[in-house]
Amino acid sequence: MARSGLAGAARVARWADAALGPGRDGATADGKATLSAASARRAADELGLTTAQIRAEWDTARLAGLIEVHGDSARPGWRLRAWDRDDSAVLRGWVALFDAWSLACPEPDGQEAAAVAEVVSAMPQVLSFLQLSAGPVPVEQLLDLLGQRVTELRTERCEVPYDPQLEPAGPPAPATGPGAAGAEDVPRASPAALAPLLDWALRALASVGALTYGDGQATLTPLGSWAVWVKLEQICVAAQSPAGNIEQAAEDMLRGCAQLRPNAARAEYRAWLAARPVGSAITELLGAARGEDALLRGLAFEALRVVGAPAEPEVRAVLDEPALRPYALLWLAEHDGVDPEDAHEVLTREEATWLWVDTAAAVADHGESPMLVRHLESALQPTVPALLDEVRAVGHPRTVQVLVALAAAHPDPALAKAVRRAAFQVHRGGS
Repeated sequence: MARSGLAGAARVARWADAALGPGRDGATADGKATLSAASARRAADELGLTTAQIRAEWDTARLAGLIEVHGDSARPGWRLRAWDRDDSAVLRGWVALFDAWSLACPEPDGQEAAAVAEVVSAMPQVLSFLQLSAGPVPVEQLLDLLGQRVTELRTERCEVPYDPQLEPAGPPAPATGPGAAGAEDVPRASPAALAPLLDWALRALASVGALTYGDGQATLTPLGSWAVWVKLEQICVAAQSPAGNIEQAAEDMLRGCAQLRPNAARAEYRAWLAARPVGSAITELLGAARGEDALLRGLAFEALRVVGAPAEPEVRAVLDEPALRPYALLWLAEHDGVDPEDAHEVLTREEATWLWVDTAAAVADHGESPMLVRHLESALQPTVPALLDEVRAVGHPRTVQVLVALAAAHPDPALAKAVRRAAFQVHRGGS
């Protein structure tokens, strides 16, 4: 179901790979990672679609990680490369799209950003209710639930309402403990104000294949029900235990070692390296590091640490490759005797931020949400706003997906709201 839902996006991504690859005209001209008008018309002619359909599938392909845009050029993401041979890559692409549902369709005009953010924060509870209902649910019932959840969010923050249309909460209940008086001042969310936003959210979720919506009711699709059941961001398929990794190509060997403890992984790397000439092994590991899976990039350099001195010339030779430079600098520093805990000092601020985003992409793809939340603590920036500013500026191709995943995972509503706003700005080409 995920494969069929992304089939159109994959088709446009393959076209972009062939038509907009290295040495050809770039995909973008406006800095917003959208197709140029000429490229959209060309794609429409060659694929038998309208330009509007091409742009919609292009946007879906970017959100699903099938296409990555670097400056004014586009290239296929690792999920597209693995499309035909790895169902889990397809599934991860759909999960990334599902996590980014709020970016899939524009919100209604005239809505306050705070109202949109509240509805996005409240929708997981609505989706959970749909999953438990195991069938169609009237929109009126979902609207009531959404209103309750938004009111709860406001009560937790004890905020003064931003919307003059909000209805009063009715006669206040007697205060029963500390903070009760503050909660009395938080009004219920108005159904009239929330109705267009619920309609937008359901349409957006329907557009990514998570539910069906019509005739005044909504129903989760089997894929959407499954996604909710496993808590959205925790759907990554774990790598299997490393049976027979010694005979595998570098990429498959690294995937097989992904879930091993460090000592066990190093033993596996040593066995794999002993079975082949060191020169070809280094070349193969660097080839895996150049792929689109950030987890494999980090693991490849861990394996190169096991290689040691014979890898130095090849590692030094990749310093001019932006995606590999931070990893190579750390490898060389440690090889030169710098304490691993101090090696990060060889990186510039921009290189360290790029590495932070790349590592976050690996966690988002292969880890669990608490790991992504803890990853915030490793950032160099002293505050989250400072981190978001530098993350936006560094231009990592996975920035939007990382921010969306972090916003979905973080338990602090205010911080999640700020991160989600940053994802909106990057997605739409803002600063």
